[in-house]
Amino acid sequence: MPPYANTAQKGMDVSEVLALPVVTTLEDSNRAFGIGRTTGYSLARRGQYPVPLLRLGNAYRVRRADILRALGIDEPSPA
Repeated sequence: MPPYANTAQKGMDVSEVLALPVVTTLEDSNRAFGIGRTTGYSLARRGQYPVPLLRLGNAYRVRRADILRALGIDEPSPA
């Protein structure tokens, strides 16, 4: 079982995850996965975050497509 699976952080529902920008912050990604801030940053520093991270200076960014894929959410096709 991954180290982030047993946390009590409130996650996002599917509509909130789909509403994320194309590239989002680590804090928003943590909420999508239901993990806390400290755990999320710890996983990021150790290279064990559930999806690939983008490092921009001192900030981490996460692609929405990676979050959706990891959570098994299909992105709706444009109408």
